[in-house]
Amino acid sequence: MAETGQRIDPFRNFNFLVEIDGIAQGTFIECSGLGATTEVIETREGGDNTTVRKLPGKTTYTDITLKWGLSASKELWKWREQVIHGTVARKNGSVVVYDLANRAEVARWNFVAAWPSKWEGAAFNAKGNDIAVDTLVLSHEGIARA
Repeated sequence: MAETGQRIDPFRNFNFLVEIDGIAQGTFIECSGLGATTEVIETREGGDNTTVRKLPGKTTYTDITLKWGLSASKELWKWREQVIHGTVARKNGSVVVYDLANRAEVARWNFVAAWPSKWEGAAFNAKGNDIAVDTLVLSHEGIARA
């Protein structure tokens, strides 16, 4: 707990690492989609016709989107290719945020039973000088902040 008058800065969004079981992919330039939504079930109780009660229903998890600079590594493509050929290899993973000195872990979200549901290759332009960026979408069955 911070003392009164002590400033606490929020974590920066650029100092992160994505860990996926058995995959040693290089760094990612973007990670988005950490989220969960719980369905709201509205119901009325007998005798109380003026108030609607709201109960929690099923929880769904947002797909995680990863972007990285195209390189010689084929590990993520091979994982996606397994799904294309009918074999779904589910993996657990984490999104980890580090402090500015890149020494201490300050936040972690663990996701479970993920599999690559979409791959999008880099766009190429002979007039540009940007890096080529691949995109992979991971569908998963749960996420928790550690």
